[in-house]
Amino acid sequence: MNDGCAECKGGCDQTPPRSRRGVMFMIGAGLMGVGSLVAAVPLLGVLIAPGFRRYGNTWIDLGAVGNFPMGQTRLASFAIPGSNPNDGQTATAAAWVRSMEGQKFQVFAVNCAHLGCPVKWFQQSRLFMCPCHGGVYYEDGSRASGPPPRGLFEYPVKVENGHLLIDAGRLPGLQESV
Repeated sequence: MNDGCAECKGGCDQTPPRSRRGVMFMIGAGLMGVGSLVAAVPLLGVLIAPGFRRYGNTWIDLGAVGNFPMGQTRLASFAIPGSNPNDGQTATAAAWVRSMEGQKFQVFAVNCAHLGCPVKWFQQSRLFMCPCHGGVYYEDGSRASGPPPRGLFEYPVKVENGHLLIDAGRLPGLQESV
Protein backbone atom coordinates (compact mmCIF):
# COMPACT_ATOMS: atom_id res chain seq x y z
CA MET A 1 0.00 0.00 0.00
CA ASN A 2 1.33 3.45 -0.81
CA ASP A 3 1.61 6.44 1.47
CA GLY A 4 -1.24 8.13 -0.38
CA CYS A 5 -1.79 11.80 -0.82
CA ALA A 6 -1.79 14.44 1.86
CA GLU A 7 -5.58 14.64 2.04
CA CYS A 8 -6.40 11.03 2.76
CA LYS A 9 -3.31 9.94 4.75
CA GLY A 10 -2.83 6.69 2.85
CA GLY A 11 -6.45 5.67 2.46
CA CYS A 12 -6.77 6.02 -1.35
CA ASP A 13 -5.10 4.54 -4.40
CA GLN A 14 -3.80 7.80 -5.86
CA THR A 15 -0.10 7.86 -6.52
CA PRO A 16 1.78 10.78 -5.13
CA PRO A 17 3.12 13.30 -7.64
CA ARG A 18 6.68 12.49 -8.78
CA SER A 19 9.43 14.60 -7.43
CA ARG A 20 11.72 16.48 -9.77
CA ARG A 21 14.60 14.24 -8.67
CA GLY A 22 12.65 11.12 -9.65
CA VAL A 23 11.78 12.49 -13.09
CA MET A 24 15.41 13.46 -13.75
CA PHE A 25 16.54 10.02 -12.61
CA MET A 26 14.14 8.34 -15.06
CA ILE A 27 15.32 10.57 -17.92
CA GLY A 28 18.98 9.84 -17.09
CA ALA A 29 18.39 6.10 -16.83
CA GLY A 30 16.59 6.13 -20.17
CA LEU A 31 19.39 8.04 -21.89
CA MET A 32 21.98 5.66 -20.45
CA GLY A 33 19.99 2.72 -21.76
CA VAL A 34 19.79 4.22 -25.24
CA GLY A 35 23.52 5.04 -25.13
CA SER A 36 24.33 1.47 -24.10
CA LEU A 37 22.34 0.10 -27.02
CA VAL A 38 24.06 2.47 -29.45
CA ALA A 39 27.48 1.43 -28.12
CA ALA A 40 26.59 -2.27 -28.24
CA VAL A 41 25.80 -2.30 -31.98
CA PRO A 42 29.42 -1.89 -33.20
CA LEU A 43 30.71 -4.23 -30.51
CA LEU A 44 28.27 -6.92 -31.59
CA GLY A 45 29.31 -6.31 -35.18
CA VAL A 46 32.95 -6.90 -34.31
CA LEU A 47 32.09 -10.11 -32.48
CA ILE A 48 29.64 -11.51 -35.02
CA ALA A 49 30.93 -10.28 -38.41
CA PRO A 50 33.98 -12.58 -38.70
CA GLY A 51 31.65 -15.57 -38.73
CA PHE A 52 29.98 -14.26 -41.88
CA ARG A 53 33.11 -13.03 -43.67
CA ARG A 54 34.21 -15.07 -46.65
CA TYR A 55 37.59 -14.55 -48.22
CA GLY A 56 37.47 -15.14 -51.92
CA ASN A 57 40.41 -16.23 -53.94
CA THR A 58 42.08 -13.26 -55.56
CA TRP A 59 44.74 -14.64 -57.84
CA ILE A 60 47.46 -12.12 -58.63
CA ASP A 61 49.82 -12.52 -61.58
CA LEU A 62 53.46 -12.18 -60.48
CA GLY A 63 54.72 -12.49 -64.04
CA ALA A 64 55.95 -15.06 -66.50
CA VAL A 65 57.46 -18.26 -65.11
CA GLY A 66 60.62 -17.41 -67.06
CA ASN A 67 61.20 -14.40 -64.79
CA PHE A 68 61.98 -16.81 -61.95
CA PRO A 69 64.98 -18.99 -62.95
CA MET A 70 65.17 -22.46 -61.41
CA GLY A 71 67.18 -22.65 -58.18
CA GLN A 72 66.94 -18.93 -57.48
CA THR A 73 64.92 -16.82 -55.07
CA ARG A 74 63.74 -13.44 -56.31
CA LEU A 75 61.66 -10.58 -54.97
CA ALA A 76 58.39 -9.86 -56.78
CA SER A 77 56.01 -7.00 -56.08
CA PHE A 78 52.28 -6.85 -56.74
CA ALA A 79 49.28 -4.60 -56.20
CA ILE A 80 47.24 -5.48 -53.11
CA PRO A 81 43.69 -6.53 -54.03
CA GLY A 82 41.14 -3.86 -53.20
CA SER A 83 43.64 -1.01 -53.17
CA ASN A 84 42.89 2.25 -54.94
CA PRO A 85 45.12 4.78 -56.72
CA ASN A 86 45.17 7.10 -53.70
CA ASP A 87 46.89 4.48 -51.53
CA GLY A 88 50.34 5.30 -52.94
CA GLN A 89 53.16 3.01 -51.76
CA THR A 90 50.86 1.13 -49.40
CA ALA A 91 48.94 -0.25 -52.41
CA THR A 92 51.80 -2.61 -53.21
CA ALA A 93 53.23 -5.60 -51.42
CA ALA A 94 56.16 -7.90 -52.11
CA ALA A 95 56.84 -11.60 -51.92
CA TRP A 96 59.91 -13.82 -52.18
CA VAL A 97 59.55 -16.35 -55.03
CA ARG A 98 61.61 -19.54 -54.80
CA SER A 99 61.78 -21.51 -58.04
CA MET A 100 62.38 -25.26 -57.87
CA GLU A 101 62.57 -28.10 -60.38
CA GLY A 102 59.59 -28.92 -62.57
CA GLN A 103 57.99 -25.46 -62.47
CA LYS A 104 57.31 -25.75 -58.75
CA PHE A 105 57.35 -22.60 -56.70
CA GLN A 106 57.20 -21.44 -53.13
CA VAL A 107 56.10 -17.86 -52.54
CA PHE A 108 56.77 -16.35 -49.13
CA ALA A 109 55.46 -13.16 -47.56
CA VAL A 110 58.35 -10.76 -46.98
CA ASN A 111 57.37 -10.32 -43.32
CA CYS A 112 59.10 -12.11 -40.47
CA ALA A 113 56.81 -14.38 -38.46
CA HIS A 114 58.04 -12.76 -35.25
CA LEU A 115 57.01 -9.09 -35.46
CA GLY A 116 56.54 -8.52 -39.19
CA CYS A 117 59.84 -6.87 -40.12
CA PRO A 118 60.81 -7.41 -43.77
CA VAL A 119 63.19 -10.31 -44.27
CA LYS A 120 66.06 -10.21 -46.76
CA TRP A 121 67.33 -13.07 -48.90
CA PHE A 122 71.07 -13.78 -48.86
CA GLN A 123 72.03 -15.89 -51.89
CA GLN A 124 75.54 -16.71 -50.57
CA SER A 125 74.28 -18.37 -47.38
CA ARG A 126 70.90 -19.39 -48.92
CA LEU A 127 69.10 -17.94 -45.89
CA PHE A 128 66.39 -15.39 -45.21
CA MET A 129 67.41 -13.04 -42.39
CA CYS A 130 65.39 -10.55 -40.36
CA PRO A 131 67.34 -7.43 -39.35
CA CYS A 132 65.09 -6.53 -36.42
CA HIS A 133 65.60 -9.35 -33.93
CA GLY A 134 67.89 -11.82 -35.67
CA GLY A 135 65.32 -14.25 -37.06
CA VAL A 136 66.79 -16.66 -39.62
CA TYR A 137 64.94 -18.92 -42.06
CA TYR A 138 66.16 -21.66 -44.40
CA GLU A 139 65.55 -21.30 -48.14
CA ASP A 140 62.39 -23.44 -47.87
CA GLY A 141 60.97 -20.86 -45.43
CA SER A 142 61.28 -23.01 -42.32
CA ARG A 143 62.59 -21.45 -39.12
CA ALA A 144 66.35 -21.78 -38.59
CA SER A 145 66.97 -19.70 -35.45
CA GLY A 146 66.00 -16.63 -33.49
CA PRO A 147 62.73 -15.53 -31.92
CA PRO A 148 60.24 -16.32 -34.75
CA PRO A 149 57.72 -18.93 -33.55
CA ARG A 150 57.40 -20.57 -36.98
CA GLY A 151 58.56 -20.44 -40.59
CA LEU A 152 57.76 -17.76 -43.14
CA PHE A 153 54.15 -17.38 -44.25
CA GLU A 154 53.42 -18.85 -47.68
CA TYR A 155 50.98 -17.81 -50.36
CA PRO A 156 49.01 -20.48 -52.25
CA VAL A 157 50.52 -20.78 -55.75
CA LYS A 158 49.45 -21.97 -59.18
CA VAL A 159 50.82 -21.73 -62.72
CA GLU A 160 48.44 -20.87 -65.58
CA ASN A 161 49.35 -20.14 -69.19
CA GLY A 162 53.01 -19.76 -68.30
CA HIS A 163 52.37 -17.22 -65.54
CA LEU A 164 52.92 -17.56 -61.80
CA LEU A 165 49.82 -16.68 -59.77
CA ILE A 166 49.43 -16.30 -56.00
CA ASP A 167 46.25 -16.12 -53.95
CA ALA A 168 46.68 -12.68 -52.41
CA GLY A 169 43.05 -12.22 -51.38
CA ARG A 170 44.05 -12.77 -47.79
CA LEU A 171 47.52 -11.94 -46.55
CA PRO A 172 49.23 -14.74 -44.63
CA GLY A 173 49.36 -14.26 -40.88
CA LEU A 174 49.58 -15.94 -37.52
CA GLN A 175 46.10 -17.44 -37.93
CA GLU A 176 47.52 -19.71 -40.63
CA SER A 177 48.36 -23.27 -39.65
CA VAL A 178 51.99 -24.33 -39.34
